[in-house]
Amino acid sequence: MPSLDDLKKRIKSVKSTQKITKAMKMVAAAKLRKAQENAEKGRPYSKKMQNIILNLTKTINDPESAPKLLVGTGKDQIYLCVVLTADRGLCGGFNSNICKLAKTQFKKILSEGKNLKIISVGSKGLDLIKRHYGKYIVKKFSFKDRKQISFDDAKIIGDEIINLFNNNEFDRCILFYNNFKNVITQIPQAQQIIPAENNSNLNEENNQFYEFEPEEDEILEDLLPKNISTQIFKAFLENAASEQGSRMTAMDNATRNAGDLVDKLTINYNRSRQASITKELIEIISGAESL
Repeated sequence: MPSLDDLKKRIKSVKSTQKITKAMKMVAAAKLRKAQENAEKGRPYSKKMQNIILNLTKTINDPESAPKLLVGTGKDQIYLCVVLTADRGLCGGFNSNICKLAKTQFKKILSEGKNLKIISVGSKGLDLIKRHYGKYIVKKFSFKDRKQISFDDAKIIGDEIINLFNNNEFDRCILFYNNFKNVITQIPQAQQIIPAENNSNLNEENNQFYEFEPEEDEILEDLLPKNISTQIFKAFLENAASEQGSRMTAMDNATRNAGDLVDKLTINYNRSRQASITKELIEIISGAESL
């Protein structure tokens, strides 16, 4: 059984940890509001861009002459998976949930006899996937030194993906990230960005008729690379909100668990102290009676 001094030190240590987790929860809550606003503001823009591209797709009569970023290479053999995670931990299951979905997809791709290539964004995701899938990683990105990821950072990744595609190094590109729903719920997503995927959730506006100026080919040539960077940036914004929400929940749970542990340790301390006092009283009484 631990001594009174050991219990006192343990209680002090847990209380110090509790102060840290409480402070981290408050910081995450403050950051969450802005991150959530950014994520919600980014959704309409990325959705509208997807709608325009899908409308442009309908005007294409000859798929062979259409941009490859839109219709793909015509093959389905090499998959490029872009896994977007955080560079910092202590955020519950945020990173592990994304990697879990990605690993399921990796396993499916390999089981079908297809080739796999991985771009890792974020050091925590790299740590989780490199053990089993390290040989498939072709590029690593980390933005640990950035306080907030900008569109230029998303464009760096988008340009790398486009360069790989232009060099015929993959046929399909899938993006993995967490979609922010609320503080409690963040849903892992797998979004295909090359070739452009006809998402049923975007179909409500696809029946509208648009007249394009200049010609569709010119618009697509400029819009398709920008759309890839936009979808990556949207994923970054969703991840930022999801990370803070998950961290806030995790730190709240840690603070409550620390409080419960302090209560248990305090009870043990009081019992040990009471037993020690009782033992000393018995020794004093026994000594007095012997005299």
